[in-house]
Amino acid sequence: MPSAKPTSIRLPEETRRAIEETCQRTGRDFSSVANEMLSESVKMRRIPGVVFVDSPMGRVARIAGTGIDVFEVIKAYHGMGRDPERLRNAYHWLSDTRLRAALAYAEAYPEEIEARIALDNRWTPEEIWKAYPFTRPEWS
Repeated sequence: MPSAKPTSIRLPEETRRAIEETCQRTGRDFSSVANEMLSESVKMRRIPGVVFVDSPMGRVARIAGTGIDVFEVIKAYHGMGRDPERLRNAYHWLSDTRLRAALAYAEAYPEEIEARIALDNRWTPEEIWKAYPFTRPEWS
């Protein structure tokens, strides 16, 4: 995270309570939760159609109204040679507006998306079996 400059702001009581509830639930400090919420808000205003959700990997950007993380669409798009028509066909149930939101988010925040794709690529079957031996097929 880039260096942060201390800033004083007045928060409405409702906002402060929401931040404090998240702190209690997650065990994180007030400043980190407030910064995360502000950062996500800025990103959602910049790229309408993207929301943030909790996932097993932490907070992730997701295409609003779907269960699809932005990185998943971008990973598929890269695998299709960055062909918009192939992407439209692969995600035919998503509107062009939703697909454009995912592409715009990846363009605006490439480091975040590339890091998430790299993390996802680490999960080979062998890595999954090492971490979760009970998932290995019996015949292996």
